[in-house]
Amino acid sequence: MPPIAPRQNLRIIGDIHGRADLMDKALNAASNAQTILVGDYVDRGENSAAVLRHLCDRADLICLMGNHEDMLLRFLDDPTQHGARWLRYGGLQTLASFGVAGASETSSTKSLEIARDQLETAMGVELLQWLRSLPSVWQSGNVGVVHAGADPATALQDQDLQTLRWGHPDFATTDRIDGTWVVHGHTIVEQPLIRGGTINVDTGAYATGRLSQALITQGGVSFETFI
Repeated sequence: MPPIAPRQNLRIIGDIHGRADLMDKALNAASNAQTILVGDYVDRGENSAAVLRHLCDRADLICLMGNHEDMLLRFLDDPTQHGARWLRYGGLQTLASFGVAGASETSSTKSLEIARDQLETAMGVELLQWLRSLPSVWQSGNVGVVHAGADPATALQDQDLQTLRWGHPDFATTDRIDGTWVVHGHTIVEQPLIRGGTINVDTGAYATGRLSQALITQGGVSFETFI
């Protein structure tokens, strides 16, 4: 891999999963860098609503879409088909954070539709439009940021959304050949990890109480973890 070379200083924050307290610590830390968040703001943690509302109000941040935002939107579009899966993987906590109760992964179609309608109302038009508009990739110089991973044989701008949000089977085992560094979350690691040309910043905030970020400058990478 060539030296890492963004066009500006970058601060890239890992998966938040409803941990508004850790998010606040990270965002309040002094930084002279462009801040990018890799997605998975919702589910599993207890304060997804607070996380989304704060991020929606921050025009200075670049927020990517993760697979958990993808699941939430699929639930809103078709609660009957996608509700059970989303609720099983953390959607219950997100509903509760917006004050919505009465649904579970075994709920009837009617109950899921009622929960969907209540969630849409609680979120409001502005937040829903913001969520649906989140990009899935961002790049500066030879640094690309995604949520889950990328096909190592395909240029970042040509990746499909499923790969960027959910991952690719070759991402962890095959190095890229185009010299692009890829920063991501999605897969929990004990410590932020550099492997070849990839940088993983997901330290499992909802489960470990540790939210990590990468600070990237011309030729350098350092990490900071908030507890």
